[in-house]
Amino acid sequence: MTELAEKETHLRRLVAGLAGVAVAYSGGVDSTFLLAVCRQVLGAERVLALTAHSVLVPEAERRRAVEVARRLGVRHKVVEIDVLANPDIAANRADRCYHCKLDVFAQLHAVGQAEGLAVLVHGANVDDQGDYRPGMEAAEALGVRAPLLEAGLTKADVRVLSRQMGLDTWDLPSMACLASRVPYDTPLTPEALARVDAAESFLRERLGLGQLRVRDHFPSARIEVPEDRVEALARPGVREEIVSHLEGLGYQYVTLDLRGFRSGSLNEALGQ
Repeated sequence: MTELAEKETHLRRLVAGLAGVAVAYSGGVDSTFLLAVCRQVLGAERVLALTAHSVLVPEAERRRAVEVARRLGVRHKVVEIDVLANPDIAANRADRCYHCKLDVFAQLHAVGQAEGLAVLVHGANVDDQGDYRPGMEAAEALGVRAPLLEAGLTKADVRVLSRQMGLDTWDLPSMACLASRVPYDTPLTPEALARVDAAESFLRERLGLGQLRVRDHFPSARIEVPEDRVEALARPGVREEIVSHLEGLGYQYVTLDLRGFRSGSLNEALGQ
């Protein structure tokens, strides 16, 4: 048996040991794979997918989560959460993610318990132990299980196994909440989050970009795309179209980060 097969077997044994689960489900690579495994191992009647939706989540991601859960044949609830009502989240300090996950997981857990499901699981994997991830601490504080992490699965492992299972989410780019586009200590507002969502949606649809970020240093926008796409965005015609569209969203200055896309790039300031 290969190492990856051993990890998958371990994962399925972990899931089998649970009487039933509520899955914190975003529709991304990890949570979709975890949901599919729970569905296979436990059966549809013992699994509930819970999607937290708020101003921090692009609308396109919510729609995808609904559609993928439907195709998997899993019960699914979208839980609307007013995250900005929590001042510890709206202030957008360096520990924002801790307070956000604490709030969101607590509300999802309550929904799951009301459905008779005592265990809430989420899709964190081994790679999520890197970078600055205070949200992981919140999950641990509330007893939210991370079966992929417990089984030793990396992001690359999850993509391979997702493809083997026929999940079309296997090659989705990594996702992150819209708050990750706003520098720490800049308060979060519905207007700023909607502005970022609109800018990124335009770039994806117009240029076919998968992985990108628009960092909101309002009134400036800093665009991050993979290094091999930087030149394409700087071409005459394309450049003018991007500037025009983002100015229409309220930005006065539109910049292209020559270092390219970097997951969690705003965390770099924490090291300083």
